[in-house]
Amino acid sequence: MLRRALPAALILVLAAVAPARPDSPLNEIAPAMQKFTDEGELAGAVTVVGDANGVLHHEAVGFRDLAAKDAMKKDTLFRIASMTKPITGIAVMILVDDGKLRPEDDLAKHLPEFANVHLAGGKKPSRAIQVRDLLTHTAGLGNYPKELGDVYGKRDRTLAECSKAIAGVPLNFEPGTKWAYCNPGIDTLGRLVEVLSGMSFEAFLQKRVFEPLEMKDTTFAPTAEQRKRLALTYNRKDGKLVPEMTLIGLPETIKHPIPAGGLVSCASDLVKLYRMMLHGGELNGKRILSEKAVAEMTRTQTGEIPTGFVNGMSFGYGWAVVKEPKGVTSMLSNGTYGHGGAFGTQAWVDPKRGLFVILLIQRNGLANADASPMRQKLQELAVASVKK
Repeated sequence: MLRRALPAALILVLAAVAPARPDSPLNEIAPAMQKFTDEGELAGAVTVVGDANGVLHHEAVGFRDLAAKDAMKKDTLFRIASMTKPITGIAVMILVDDGKLRPEDDLAKHLPEFANVHLAGGKKPSRAIQVRDLLTHTAGLGNYPKELGDVYGKRDRTLAECSKAIAGVPLNFEPGTKWAYCNPGIDTLGRLVEVLSGMSFEAFLQKRVFEPLEMKDTTFAPTAEQRKRLALTYNRKDGKLVPEMTLIGLPETIKHPIPAGGLVSCASDLVKLYRMMLHGGELNGKRILSEKAVAEMTRTQTGEIPTGFVNGMSFGYGWAVVKEPKGVTSMLSNGTYGHGGAFGTQAWVDPKRGLFVILLIQRNGLANADASPMRQKLQELAVASVKK
């Protein structure tokens, strides 16, 4: 059950970490993550467990930079990669709340370049792409054409350019019939936000999400000071962790914010986002989303279509949703929603327990980041802490 919300004044006090009971499984999280670092699986990690009223656990272990022996800190910044996707979904649903669009709208109503999309061989699809298809990865869009260049590495193409380019690529399947994880589809939603809001995607998120929630370290283009706090990304090769460049470039000047995966953030900022979701779209008197929008985003929208990277999953609008808890999600409630990132980051909200967990690491080369042993251990201990 969702824990009863406390008065605003008391919530401010609880925003700091409430000490866990001596026998709480929360006390086992940091040692468990330290074990992963001692075994050379991770350079370091930041973990958070919280509820609608505040933070129950927040710890940092290991190193931000192994060579420099620079310790991981609670305010270390991370490339959260595809954990950006639900935030893009939030931007779209804000516009739904504003009356600017409906999830069922044909995409071409707002982005005319999609009026003539086609399947391989030139065949027209049986129905138009809808906005909801992009939100659920069921649109059938292909990959960016090679002539666009290194869209994510150089980040030198605008969302407008990318939207027009992807509209000319043949669809891989009929819209709404299959699920295929699609970065260009989420980027297209970013362009949709720009067109309907009259603002850049970055400016819209800043005004409507980050500033109201006081997410001061969440950005597509970190400052020089923020870059000094950015965790290095590692891969494991020949039994050792080695620094590894990522596919996501981080130039000082960007044209492409990558709505599908370009954000940098930190634990304390993400806490505010997930507490807002647990509060039905509002935090500390500032409403970001309507309760209806939160409910629509976080319920299964994909029916019986197989989705996700682990068993038992479905998709809502921007969020992955646990339909049948099993495997790495077996300890979570059905209806738990969240998202992972390419570099191992994970965050999941269990509304039935009123609980959220955040795992921040920077690790390439995991066999399946969504099924990582780090994620599983964190979730097991978090859920055990609230069981009667």
